[in-house]
Amino acid sequence: MAPPEEFEVDGIPVTLTRKRVKNLNLRVRDADGSVAVSAPPHASREVVAAFVRDRRAWIERTRRALVASPRGRAAAAAPDEVREWRAVVEACVPALIEAWEPIMGVKAGKVAYRNMTSRWGSCQPATGRICINVRLALYPPECLEYVVVHELCHLLERGHGPRFQRLMDAFMPDWRDRRAKLR
Repeated sequence: MAPPEEFEVDGIPVTLTRKRVKNLNLRVRDADGSVAVSAPPHASREVVAAFVRDRRAWIERTRRALVASPRGRAAAAAPDEVREWRAVVEACVPALIEAWEPIMGVKAGKVAYRNMTSRWGSCQPATGRICINVRLALYPPECLEYVVVHELCHLLERGHGPRFQRLMDAFMPDWRDRRAKLR
């Protein structure tokens, strides 16, 4: 596979990746609003440029929505804002863990808080260590509770397979709705 090509289409930065796909695919990246296009190897740069031009209105709408979203706000946050989020999450998580541990029959180890771009949380079942994303402060409280329960559930089941999903269904029947708010 060839390395991605970088170019502009009418002022829109585009990253073109050629791969074994049948159709052109386009997405707007969260962080910078640039456009990523996947295209079959035979698609010319002119075809890709026309594809991007035809979807300019959608690209602009998506960029505006991203900037206004919690994800967009997080990408543009100042260090002071991140500290505020950390304070909110650190204030809420211990009570959630304390409430859920006896229900789930688990015991969390050390709890850490990080400003992460691609995960809401993580768990190390061997040590019980749980890490929670401070960006959850930008979402409704039920999302933070979902992530806490999700990570505690990993103390019972490492992966995300059928047993994990059954456990989540048993402990938090609406977990899929909560998770959808984070996407």
